[in-house]
Amino acid sequence: MLEVRLYFRLMVVLYVVSFCYTDNHKFPNVEVQKLLNDLNKPHVKSIESPDGDIIDCVHVFDQPAFDHPLLKNHTIKMKPDYHPDSINMDYSKVSFVRTNDSTDEGSSLSISQLWHSNGECPKGTIPIRRTKKEDILRATSIKSYGKKKSFFFGQPSSIKPQTEGHEYATASTRGGQFYGTKAIFNVWNPKVQENEEFSLAQTWLAAGSYVDSSINTIEAGWQVCPVIYGDHRTRLFIYWTSDAYKKTGCYNLDCPGFVQTSNKYVIGGSLSGISQMYGIQYELTIQIWKGGANGDWWMQVNGENIGYWPSSLFKGLRRSAQNIQWGGEVVNSRKLGLHTTTQMGSGQFPGQGYGRASYVRNILTLDRPNAPFTTPKDVNTDHQPNCYDILTASDNNWGRFFYFGGPGRNGLCR
Repeated sequence: MLEVRLYFRLMVVLYVVSFCYTDNHKFPNVEVQKLLNDLNKPHVKSIESPDGDIIDCVHVFDQPAFDHPLLKNHTIKMKPDYHPDSINMDYSKVSFVRTNDSTDEGSSLSISQLWHSNGECPKGTIPIRRTKKEDILRATSIKSYGKKKSFFFGQPSSIKPQTEGHEYATASTRGGQFYGTKAIFNVWNPKVQENEEFSLAQTWLAAGSYVDSSINTIEAGWQVCPVIYGDHRTRLFIYWTSDAYKKTGCYNLDCPGFVQTSNKYVIGGSLSGISQMYGIQYELTIQIWKGGANGDWWMQVNGENIGYWPSSLFKGLRRSAQNIQWGGEVVNSRKLGLHTTTQMGSGQFPGQGYGRASYVRNILTLDRPNAPFTTPKDVNTDHQPNCYDILTASDNNWGRFFYFGGPGRNGLCR
C-alpha cells in the first residue's frame, strides 16, 4: 500500500514539473523550451539594456526569418532596389519644438533606443531582443505567443462594425491601389490600465477581405503592451498577417517572416525619446514601400533601412495594398463593466493641440509602383469622440496631418 502511495505521489510530481503554470494557463515545459530555442538564435555578442532587456547580436543569415518554409532558399537583400522618398529631410533630426505662431524647426534631439547606451551590434549582425521564459508565460498559450487575436483591424464602420474590445482614432485612404506610405509619428508613453490591454500608434497597409479570411496586413509603429514585453515602456514594433490574424504572422521577430538587415534598431526595443507636455516633441518617421523586381515590402525608420517582408509571405499584398490607415488603437477590456482608463496618444484630446496632443504629420502615399510619394487628397476618419478623438488638417509645413487620442474613461466615456 505504501509503495502505491509513493508511486502516485511520484507521478503527481512528474506531472507538475513537466508543465509551467500561470494564474489561468498551463504550458508544457518541453514546448516552452522548444519555442525559446527556436527564437533565441546563436549570437556573437550580447548587450544588457538599461531596461532589463538582453539584446543578442545575431548573424544576419541566422535570424528567425529563414525558418519560414517559404524562405528556406531565400536570397537576402541588404538594401532595396529603389527608394521612393520625395522629401529632402535630415533624419538625424527627428524632434522639434513648434510654437503656436511658428512651424519652424527649433531645438532638435535624435531619438534612440535604450540599449544603445551600453553598446552596439557589429556589422553583419542584427540586434534581437532575447525572449525569456516569462515572456512566453504571459501569453494565453504557446500557439498564441507573439500573435494578436483574430479581429477586425479598424476599417470604417460602413464596411464592418467596430471590433469589440478594440477602439480607434484613425485616418485612412481606401479602395485604391497603394504601394507604400510614409508618416511622422509623435512618440508618447500612454498609461495602460490592465496588463492585457495595449495602446499604440501605427500605420496599417491592408489588402483582402474578412469574408474569406484573406486579409493581409503590414503594421508598424510604437506601442505600450505589458502582456508582450512585461513592462509599460514605449517600444518600436511591427506586425504582419496573411490570413486575418488567424494562423500566420506575429509581432516583431517572434515568428519567421520579416527579414531584418539593420544592426541599428531592435524591433520590439524601448525608445529613449518620449515627448513631454509643453516640451520637446519626439518623433518616429516610418516609411513602408513595395519595390524592386520581387515586390518585397521594405521598412525604413528615421532614414535607416530596417528590413523587409518578402512578397512570398502574402497573397493580397503580393500585388498592392487596398487600404492604408494611420492613427491610434487601444484595447478596452471593460473591467467591472467600465470603460478602460487606458490612454491613447498623449492621453489628451486632439483639441489640446501641439505640445499636449499626439499627432501624425506629413502623411504620404505611394499610388504607383516605382514612383515618388504624394500627399493623399482626402482621408476618412474612424473614432469614438467621447473616448478617443481625431482632428484632421493640412498646411504647407506639415502637409496632411492630424491630432488624435484621449484619456479613455471620463464623464462622457463610460
